[in-house]
Amino acid sequence: QVQLVESGGGLVQAGGSLRLSCAASGRIFSTYTMGWFRQAPGKERVFVAAIKWSDGRTYYDRTYYADSVKGRFTISRDNAKNTVYLQMNSLKPEDTAVYYCAVDRAYGSRNGDEYDYWGQGTQVTVSS
Repeated sequence: QVQLVESGGGLVQAGGSLRLSCAASGRIFSTYTMGWFRQAPGKERVFVAAIKWSDGRTYYDRTYYADSVKGRFTISRDNAKNTVYLQMNSLKPEDTAVYYCAVDRAYGSRNGDEYDYWGQGTQVTVSS
């Protein structure tokens, strides 16, 4: 059982920055993938970023990003704290959404259907 709690959302003007945090508790393994998804009003939930920490033998920070956030968002992980972060810079109004933290016990992907645990989300609103 894994529990996820997001924080750090809020209201920011276009061009500003926010850092989201996701604190995980429960049985967390280094091979799990941690990711961020977002859902804008009236739209489907979509992939934002993910980080893979280990393949069970080698430790690394392998990251993946949606094209829409490359160069602006950075995902990172503090394994000692079981916390994943999403640093969001140069925010745009189209980034407005509820952001969700998620964990995939398997290989990790951009497909939210493959993730096993989800937080309740944190609202990010970017004004123009």
